[in-house]
Formats: sequence, C-alpha cells, structure tokens
Amino acid sequence: MSTTRKILFGAVGVWLLFVIIGFTGILGSAPRNEEFAPDEEFAIPSWIDLPGQLDINRAVLYLVISALLTCITMVYIANRMQARPNRVQTAVETLYTLMRDNITRGNMDDKMAKKWFPFIGTLFLFIWFNNLIGFIPLPTAAHHVEVFGLEIPAFALYAATANISVPLVLALMVFIAYTAEGIRHHGPLGYLKSLIPAGVKGGMAAFIFVLEVMSNIMRILSLSVRLFANMLAGHMIILFMSGGLAIILGMAGLGFALLPIGLALYLFEVGLVATLQAFIFATLSAIYLGGSVAESH
Repeated sequence: MSTTRKILFGAVGVWLLFVIIGFTGILGSAPRNEEFAPDEEFAIPSWIDLPGQLDINRAVLYLVISALLTCITMVYIANRMQARPNRVQTAVETLYTLMRDNITRGNMDDKMAKKWFPFIGTLFLFIWFNNLIGFIPLPTAAHHVEVFGLEIPAFALYAATANISVPLVLALMVFIAYTAEGIRHHGPLGYLKSLIPAGVKGGMAAFIFVLEVMSNIMRILSLSVRLFANMLAGHMIILFMSGGLAIILGMAGLGFALLPIGLALYLFEVGLVATLQAFIFATLSAIYLGGSVAESH
C-alpha cells in the first residue's frame, strides 16, 4: 500500500473514531442550544462612535486592510520588476494579463481599455483581497473570551463584502462610471437614444426604452446582490458545517461528522469562490462600460 493511501485511510479512521466517540456521548453532551445565534457572527457593533453615523467597526477595518493590501502590494511589486521574473513576479504578471486582456480589452476597444483599465483592475484587486481576508480568522467577533482577566474579541471569519452596503456602493460606482462614459461619448440625448435598438420605432420604442432604463437600474442590484449573497452564503455554510449546527442541536458527534465537509467547503470558497466573484464583478463592470459607448443596444 502506498504512503498516500496509508495517510488517507489513517485520516478516515481517526475521523470515524471521533464520530463514534461523539455520538456515543463519551465526550459528553449538551441540550439543544437556544441562545446561540449564527447571525451574531455577521453583526457589526460599533467600536468607535463618530458623529454623523460614521462609526468605526470591523467592516471598516476589513475595508481599510483591503485598500492597503491593494495599494501596497501592487506598488511594492511594480518597483521591483526584473528582466528575469521570479515566481511572485510571474504570478503577478499572469494576474495583470488576466485583468488587462481578458477582462478589460475583451469588452472594449484598446483606447477605452487604456483609460478604464486602472478602474477595472482596482475593482478586481480590492474585491479579491476583501474576499480572501474574509477567510482569515481575526479577533473581530461580536463576543469576547477572557484571557488573563482581559476580554479579547473571539476569532471569527468575516468579509466586508458579506455586508450588502459594501457591494452596493461598488455597484453604484460602476453605474455612475458607465453612465457618465455613455453621456460623454453620445451626449445626454444620444445616450438615451442608444438604449433603443436600431430600427425600433413608435410605441414599441417607448416600451423598449422603459425596459432598458429598468434594466440599467437592475444592474445595480445584480452586481451588489450577486457578490453579497455568494459571500454571505459561503460563510454561513462554513459556520454551520464547522460546528454551528452541532452547537444548536447539542450533538457533539454531528460536529465531528461535519467538520471534514466544513473544511472542504472552506477550501472551495478560498480557492474558487473568492476569486470567481471578483472576476465576475470586474468583468460585468467592463461589459457595462463597453456597452455604454455602443451605437445602440
């Protein structure tokens, strides 16, 4: 038997042992927990109260961290580019090519892509960093643990993009950007006319115009809700699979049984969903910008 299979069978055996111990009650059991509220993991209590409801909370902290990572990492790498790239530079160049060629140039002409690439690239990186650090346990939970007499916030997984306000503001920025670009290119009346497909006249043109206006407004919801819902759902599933459901039901064995599934979901979210959602948001933004200068829809 190969070493890999021995390790695999050993891990499965240990998992089964813990499941049996948990369900047989050797480790003890507890009644159904009526106080545990999973939504508290996503609460954003105020840390510092500022006038005008501009409170500092953990969502603000995550946004600041993401902004700093976006700026510092790119500036640091850009100042250390080499003729013979190392692994880090190769990875960054691959990411740069993805943002420039696949996302930006793939949805608008070269002149427009050169103008809007910094905006699209920044959107992608900011959302990407936001999503990734959302899977790093940080001491930002709403409840506290006592260590040597000090109340320290418990470690928790949290993403600012799992709060609807953050994706909504980003979506509004995109809406303003492509609307302004369309008006700049066509003029106010020309942009409104461009919403109607060529050849459509009369009452049908008015009907199509109303639909297109509603469609443009719905883009704000589609951009924001897609990012928000995916990140919130991912974190909720990880929370339940990694112990939340066992706490609610008071079944220790269930926690051991679901833990591998929670770990698999965690790796799936980190490895695919975090990047995919940033890619989709940036790609749709580029599509909307490119479509705003089209002669007609």
